[in-house]
Amino acid sequence: MKVYTSARADGGHALYRGAGIWVLAGFVSAAHALAPEAPATPLAPLIAEAVAHNPELIAARASHEAAVQRERPAGALDDPMLEVGFVNAPVPSLSFRRDDMTMKMLGLSQKLPYPGKRALREQVAAANSSSISSAVEETTNRIVRDVRIVYEDLRFARTTEKIIERTQETLRELVAISNARFAVGEAAQSDVLKAQTEVVQRQQDVLKSRQDIAARQAELRRLLGRPTADGAIAPTPATLTPLRGDAAALKQDALDHRPQIRALGALVEKSDRELELARREYYPDFELRLGYGQRDRSVDGMPRDAMVTMTVAVNLPIWRKSRLEPRVAEARAMRREAEAMASAQRFETQASLEQQLALEHQSREGAGLYRTTLLPQTHAVVQSALNAYRVGRVDFLTVLDAQMRVFAAEKGEADAVDTHNKAVAEIDFLTGATPETIQGAQL
Repeated sequence: MKVYTSARADGGHALYRGAGIWVLAGFVSAAHALAPEAPATPLAPLIAEAVAHNPELIAARASHEAAVQRERPAGALDDPMLEVGFVNAPVPSLSFRRDDMTMKMLGLSQKLPYPGKRALREQVAAANSSSISSAVEETTNRIVRDVRIVYEDLRFARTTEKIIERTQETLRELVAISNARFAVGEAAQSDVLKAQTEVVQRQQDVLKSRQDIAARQAELRRLLGRPTADGAIAPTPATLTPLRGDAAALKQDALDHRPQIRALGALVEKSDRELELARREYYPDFELRLGYGQRDRSVDGMPRDAMVTMTVAVNLPIWRKSRLEPRVAEARAMRREAEAMASAQRFETQASLEQQLALEHQSREGAGLYRTTLLPQTHAVVQSALNAYRVGRVDFLTVLDAQMRVFAAEKGEADAVDTHNKAVAEIDFLTGATPETIQGAQL
């Protein structure tokens, strides 16, 4: 009885025994130790880093701060006007003493909007600020969602790389076994070539997964606001992320708490105030003017009394057809637009949430099916193929196909977990979950 050995990368040997009976150590599990990796970085600190340093989020906060600073000026009075000069000076002498009506004048005027206009202007600015504040929350939640999705994609790419490396190592052992059998005339050369072809194909998969990892690393650094030269980020092992509640509660949360819906609601309120303000333009504004005139002594030395002037001016809003009515019509149209946008956002949110809930359920069930049924079955198929191959009942392709089924099942489970966790991230985004809520409940 002949025994052939082929060297393995981990220092062991793949054994071949004559009469078609052989044992490949580690063939089913291929659990070879991989190269040491950098310490894994959990998701929670990355989310906190993105919230603190993402440039888009910093810009959004600055936009809100600017909007807040516009609130008080919107309801403030215009600056008073100071007027200095002289009146009724005779020509051509321009003497201040010759005529009794000649005087040096100091005037002050102040525009006063019709009662209620200033308050409405401030309410318009406050509603706009509230809308931008909700938009900042939406941006924050979107950045958090993007970080989570890219992190899950990075997890999936790293997991896939490890699966491919394990499979590749097993295939290399198969190449060695098929070479040993071919050398003694108990296997066809096609077995060797097929095994080598699978090794090359897996090498292509490794290169693609590494390209995916590099792309996800770059995208994650962008979201975190890190320089591109920063070191690699190693994800933690993937597990199924739990939902924060049942479907009914999540659907209600989406309508009540999603910032984008609140932002559009604030725009509706802003449109209401703008419409009311446009209607208030039918009423006149006022301008209060105060003047003080100082007169010099007459040419014969007699003193002249100073004079005080007070007037009130109003504008006459008579151009209703050409100026005021179009502004009211514009305000009505803007309000209808804001209401339609808010309604469309509610429908879009509900539809997207239902889709993501269905995807979450399907991928969670799929991951469980892989873990509890498909993976054990594929491993059993490999063992069965091995036993049959030992007694010459199956050919090399059957063993190879069984091992590739294991590869497909392991990758399928990783893909199901990745899809599930990204669906949960989308659900949290659609339901307005804050970073603090997410980290406290899930991460």
